[in-house]
Amino acid sequence: MVGTPLGDFLRARREALTPRDVGLPEHGRRRVKGLRREEVAILAGVSSDYYMRLEQGRESSPSAQVVEAVAQALRLDAAATEYLWLLVQPSEARAWRRTDGLPVSVQLRQLMDGWSDSPAFVVGPALDILACNTMAAALHDSFTPADNLARMVFLDPAGREFYRQWERAAYSCVAEIRAAYGQDPDSSRIAQVVAELSARSPEFADLWAQHNVKPKTQESKHLHHPRVGDLHIQFSTFTVSGAPYQHLVVYQAELASPTAEAFKRLRADADTASASRAAEVPRV
Repeated sequence: MVGTPLGDFLRARREALTPRDVGLPEHGRRRVKGLRREEVAILAGVSSDYYMRLEQGRESSPSAQVVEAVAQALRLDAAATEYLWLLVQPSEARAWRRTDGLPVSVQLRQLMDGWSDSPAFVVGPALDILACNTMAAALHDSFTPADNLARMVFLDPAGREFYRQWERAAYSCVAEIRAAYGQDPDSSRIAQVVAELSARSPEFADLWAQHNVKPKTQESKHLHHPRVGDLHIQFSTFTVSGAPYQHLVVYQAELASPTAEAFKRLRADADTASASRAAEVPRV
């Protein structure tokens, strides 16, 4: 039987739990990975047949009470619960959530260009870098090309050096694409990126199969740039008004910190490179 986004998600999250995780006794050797469907049904207060229909895609419109009960039974956090709610909506209700092909506004590009000391860039639902300022371009100049954050993490050799906490970066990339997929399961661009990375990176494929959900947020990162060294940054993510499935990401350094000094050197390098390119342009 062909899986559905809802059924695949429920199955993956069920298989990630053990009876001990949900307070159930374990009796003897288990032949299934994680919880049994019957155990989830008991925890959610629904019949085993009904829960089986959910996982098999034969029941796609559960009531609000069932959705909340299943979320609690599977120990879903707020992000995963929101993702579940998106999956149970009928496809026609999601039709307005098109996420592909939205341009970055001129005003946003001008705003980013005005931040001379902070890398800033806009990413799409599949983590494509849609626009960036000079600092962000300089920060990512070891990647060839710096076009998609997930590709940069999983496929570009520079990613293993650049992202000092590589496993954390890998998990975040996959979980962020998964969150975007919940908004628009029919996105051709998300499907394209997932297919490419799944075929070329077993690590991506394994993480994608886990169905973890994590929207972009505010966190710290430990990066390493080949010219200016280690960078300890804080980043903030903002939803773009008028293009809600684009996100503006801004990296910041603590004042008077080694990272702030490294940013200054990175900016100087970028300015020098820009001046050199301008000098090479023949005058007419």
